[in-house]
Amino acid sequence: MVDGAGEAIGEVCEPTRRASGRSGGRSARVALRSAPLAENVRPVRGGMSGGQYKPLTEAGMAKIHESALEALEVIGLSQAPPSGVEILTGAGAILGDDGRIRFPRALVEDMLTVAARNITLHARDPRHDLELSGTKVHYGTAGAAVHIVDPVTLDYRESTAQDLYDAARLVDNLDNIHFYQRTMVCRDVMDNREMDLNTLYGCLAGTKKHVGTSFSDPSHVADCFEMLYMVAGGEEKWLERPFVSNSNCFVVPPMKFAEESCITMEDCIRRGMPMLLLSAGQAGATSPAPIALTIVQAVAECLAGVVYVNAIKKGAPAIFGTWPFVSDLRTGAMSGGSAEQALLTAGCAQMHRFYDLPGGAASGISDSKLPDMQAGWEQGITNSLAGLAGLNMCYEAVGMHASLLGFCLESLVLGDDLLGQAMRLVRGIDVTEDSTSIEAMKQVCLGGPGHYLGSDQTLSLMQTEYIYPNSANRMSPKEWNEAGKPLLLDTAIRRKNDILAKSGCVVDPEIDAAIRARFNIYFR
Repeated sequence: MVDGAGEAIGEVCEPTRRASGRSGGRSARVALRSAPLAENVRPVRGGMSGGQYKPLTEAGMAKIHESALEALEVIGLSQAPPSGVEILTGAGAILGDDGRIRFPRALVEDMLTVAARNITLHARDPRHDLELSGTKVHYGTAGAAVHIVDPVTLDYRESTAQDLYDAARLVDNLDNIHFYQRTMVCRDVMDNREMDLNTLYGCLAGTKKHVGTSFSDPSHVADCFEMLYMVAGGEEKWLERPFVSNSNCFVVPPMKFAEESCITMEDCIRRGMPMLLLSAGQAGATSPAPIALTIVQAVAECLAGVVYVNAIKKGAPAIFGTWPFVSDLRTGAMSGGSAEQALLTAGCAQMHRFYDLPGGAASGISDSKLPDMQAGWEQGITNSLAGLAGLNMCYEAVGMHASLLGFCLESLVLGDDLLGQAMRLVRGIDVTEDSTSIEAMKQVCLGGPGHYLGSDQTLSLMQTEYIYPNSANRMSPKEWNEAGKPLLLDTAIRRKNDILAKSGCVVDPEIDAAIRARFNIYFR
């Protein structure tokens, strides 16, 4: 047991156990609770199914779909690279005199029929593979923060390659964070090629969970794949289990292709890398102010991406990354922790289900500058609704502050607790013959002790039905005073330091040495 609640149960139950002749029960239960649970009986785990929350009606989803198809036919997208024009027109898209590529409805529908579904994002450790199907939910990181938040000094400083590597090491040891996508920019690496290489290797060296990364220039892709093959043990091993996906902003909203990103996408798809098709408009700025119409634009842009990907390689693994953000319309500033953001993300999750495509979107961003109460409610609401809506990949779920400008390692640790609670909501209430049988009530009420604290049923469900925080404090005021009035942040700092002290590079030492000899790696 990891908190005072379980011990309180044990203390209350002690007289009952003595009266019933049970000796040694408490110590045996403590030992049992200390043992790690098998994956299939943990109260929460990645890939549990959500889908209970549906802010869009069936008619609403159908209307959004129709409007998105109309936008693709009438407006289309501009600024495709020459290679993209050739790929898309070869598949049946139409290049207009105005330079915009328009997508006939039949073309979109045809590509939707061949698009990859029920895909697996592999991890280097198969225990962490992510199955993206139905309403299975996974929480993880993402973002390109340019600052690290120090919650003690309240300072923001430029993020480094070491910070990115440290965040990856933390994620590798936090059970409720299921994947690690690049969290910050390595501001100490001035050369863009070296920054892409350090970003990729910082992720791979820190965790064996699935990794997401991006490339700042198409010319950097080949070197990054050389590194990937070194880690994987060769190109064939990579192709068997591609453990890195490309977070690709292939569009610049509204309704424009991003030329260099498209070229990168074409190269990565041909090399077998799964793709996150990321459309990140900002409502009221680069996408329309109405929440529904912002979803329309994001869906239209991502449908263009589906056509693009499958015109390159039918059935190539791709995530439908409708990722719209919200503006505070008073200032135009991004508001990632707002209720409107939570609704946007949940609505996008429903559209992913509408197409039965693996989907991802933003959840868990805080506008607060620090891991404080504001951050707690913003991250709690957006992550809970994203999970309850059945979002496959909940990106930016932990650690992100100041509307994506800052990243906090301590917030990452605290977020592990928060995501555990969110995933418990996703799991819902198990209604079975056993869980609704009144036998336990009869045993307690008819001649029993009159409470359930020491019952076999209670003890058997303590770990499998309930989840307990690692950092959050459930002490009574008396216990809290006696313990020296510990603060939540102090606990997070201690847990962060403990994890980093015991966690090293997860790449084989010989391969690590070879990579450091071949490339200029900035972290240790």
